[in-house]
Amino acid sequence: MTSACRLRKPKLLLQAPAIGLAALCCLSAANHAQAQKVANNVAVFSALDKVTARISKLEIPINETVRFGSLKVTPRVCYSRPPEVRPKTSTFVQVDEVLLNGSEKRIFSGWMFAESPALNAVEHPVFDVWLTSCGAPAKSAAASRTPGAKPANAAAVPRSRRRRRRVRR
Repeated sequence: MTSACRLRKPKLLLQAPAIGLAALCCLSAANHAQAQKVANNVAVFSALDKVTARISKLEIPINETVRFGSLKVTPRVCYSRPPEVRPKTSTFVQVDEVLLNGSEKRIFSGWMFAESPALNAVEHPVFDVWLTSCGAPAKSAAASRTPGAKPANAAAVPRSRRRRRRVRR
């Protein structure tokens, strides 16, 4: 009988750390649940034209395509997380190149991370594209007006939305 009691005591001692470990895992899961990713409506990219050495900011709504030079950039999702969770900002993006004959060739399809732009940036002979952040679209005068209505003058359109023409000399 004494040997049976001796066997039970070590089992009880071994179960106590396992219970503590299970409690620690539950607390960790609760912290992880608080740091869930947030889906955003806009992905913000920076794009470099290597010929003109010009960097442009591209604010692209999710599942819409924007053309930059001969590239078509289409973000599918854009997630952001709290600062203590890595990676903080990530997006799944597809980039197509429009060839001279008009056909399109997919040159990139994958995840980009804003904190590690060199990890998965689009490196093209003429253009580079990388993720900088995610964000929801801001309400502006252009968004609040009725669809199809045009502003009376160019000053009614926010400066960032005006088309600028460059005159080369």
